[in-house]
Amino acid sequence: MLLATSVLSALVVGFIGYQSGRSSLRDAAFNRLDEVLSAQTRQLEAEFRYLRESLVIYTRGSTAIEAARAFTAGFDQLADATITPAQEKAIVDYYQTEYAEITSEATGQEVDVRGMLPTSNAQKYLQAHYMAPYPDWNDAIKVDDARDGSPWSAANARFNDFFRQIVHRFKFEDALLLDTRGNVVYSAYKAADLGTNILSGPYSGGDLTDAYRKALETNVVDYVGVTDFSNYQPSAAPTAWMISPIGANGRIDGVLALQFPTAGVNRIMTMEGKWEEAGMGETGETFLVGPDGLMRSNSRLFEEDPEEFETRAVEAGTPPDVARQSLQAGTNILMQPVSDEATRRALKGQTGTIIEEDYLAHEALQAYAPVDLPGLDWVIIANIDTEEAFAPVSSFTRNLVLSTAAMIFLVSIAAMLLARLFIRPIRRLEAGAQQISSGDYGVTVPVHSKDEFGDLTVAFNDMSRNLAIKEDLLNEQRQENNRLLLSLMPEQVVARYREGEETIAQDHQNVTVIYAGISGMDELAADLSAGEGLELVNRLVRQFDAAAESLGVEKVRTLHNGYLASCGVSVPRLDNVRRTVDFAIEMQRIIDRFNSETGNRLKLRAGIDTGTVTSGLIGRSSLAYDMWGSTVDLANSVQSGSPQPGVYVTSRVYDAMNDTRQFAPVDAVDVSGRTEPVWRLSEHRA
Repeated sequence: MLLATSVLSALVVGFIGYQSGRSSLRDAAFNRLDEVLSAQTRQLEAEFRYLRESLVIYTRGSTAIEAARAFTAGFDQLADATITPAQEKAIVDYYQTEYAEITSEATGQEVDVRGMLPTSNAQKYLQAHYMAPYPDWNDAIKVDDARDGSPWSAANARFNDFFRQIVHRFKFEDALLLDTRGNVVYSAYKAADLGTNILSGPYSGGDLTDAYRKALETNVVDYVGVTDFSNYQPSAAPTAWMISPIGANGRIDGVLALQFPTAGVNRIMTMEGKWEEAGMGETGETFLVGPDGLMRSNSRLFEEDPEEFETRAVEAGTPPDVARQSLQAGTNILMQPVSDEATRRALKGQTGTIIEEDYLAHEALQAYAPVDLPGLDWVIIANIDTEEAFAPVSSFTRNLVLSTAAMIFLVSIAAMLLARLFIRPIRRLEAGAQQISSGDYGVTVPVHSKDEFGDLTVAFNDMSRNLAIKEDLLNEQRQENNRLLLSLMPEQVVARYREGEETIAQDHQNVTVIYAGISGMDELAADLSAGEGLELVNRLVRQFDAAAESLGVEKVRTLHNGYLASCGVSVPRLDNVRRTVDFAIEMQRIIDRFNSETGNRLKLRAGIDTGTVTSGLIGRSSLAYDMWGSTVDLANSVQSGSPQPGVYVTSRVYDAMNDTRQFAPVDAVDVSGRTEPVWRLSEHRA
């Protein structure tokens, strides 16, 4: 029940969070796109206002007025100028090579330049001196004076830098000065339209002509005419114009026409290539569309990968020749059609956001709005692929599903733990009982409640504590018993005794036995109390035991005034004879040290033999570990049969040690009807 309630709660909370979060993230995506659209619109409108106001300032200034008058006068004086055949040929060659090549690359078609050749003397003169010698327009704009001595060149030397600065600072494509008769009396870049007449010449009849007429006919002092992008043959790219009359005090001396830069529009719309920094991600973009449904700025994909743009545009329905022409011209302006729903609504003056297929047939989140540019019916579109725009929604949904699943899992675990919580006291007592049954009497079950389970736990802990105390006492007793057994017999005999063997005896080969007696002990003890005498004996025995342990000699038993030990019983040793003799010498030193410290006169008499012995337990109710055999008897006889103190050895010990120790022969002893030679260990080594 607890689990079902918790899971249901998690699902309800997750569903509500999903609906709320999804809606918020989708709104945030739309709002972000609206913000980008608004920012781009404001920037574009501000740029246009700045250019328009700057143009008004220039055309009302004295410099522009004087320039218009000077270039017009100079142009009129070239009506009768002489044109040499060489100059005529240079002009024709320029049109047939440079001009034709540039125009063909821009349009993708062959151009017949015969109709474009200059006809008037003034036009021929200017193009012969300022255009034909400079195929690169960037070189032509730098020429202030052709050194021909004409009044037009004088005017150019005076005013060319003024217009050149306007073009460079505001990044216009060109600047034209037109007189009141339609003649192009000045061109900053000295292109093919220099000296032509836009009312009757080869480039008449276009948007520039219409805008020029309106500028002359207007009575507004601050009039600025703006044309939409259109094809203008002297330029290699679609061209838009900003036109304003030049003059003051009601007199018009000419018209200044600035060729609006496509690069400036693209710079704003493409965010200078910094789409991601502007918040448009990997697929977002903004672009302009004109009333004819053609782009007025470049596509992002066109800027990043023109070939990929061509492929996708053709797949989306763009005619292949149109897509190919965009690549040849290097621009989408007036070439790429846009006919999606967002553009249609924006052209109707509407503003909003929708999700539709864009001009590349990708589902996209689109924001649209008209642009407030006087004289231009452009709209602005901002779009981003829905997959990228709603990526936070997908991520949020995935995280929410995972977190809800994790929550349900954790709730399930918590429910299982809580269900087990009710029987946890019993489980703890059960586990404690199992530990006690396995011999762990130190277990303590924690008390977490004051109910019946708590009382039961307290009683259980008391029982466990009492059992632990009794177990500790038993362990101490076992350890004491073990220590006593090990002090009475070797560890191997103790192990056999614990296993239940009743008759424990074992023969040992190659064992050396020392039987030592201390004379003078009884006389010394007679003058002492029982406790003092016992303390004296224990003092010597403890030193004997320490020496035996350090030399690998095993004590068999201790007498009041004697000591029986062996070497090679529990641990077989090849040098058991040497160790036993060294032990006897160490016992003599202990006696000598004791005498010098206490002033007593104890004496050591020890007998050593080597051979076969038998060891084992003797008795039943009162056990004793002992060693017996002829080797033990001989060692006892050797020490007891010599009246003088010292270390006495048998012939077998003598044979083993005479190379390293000095021995002196003494009286033999009789053992079991046979005579045994005896040697006494000298005080000094060999």
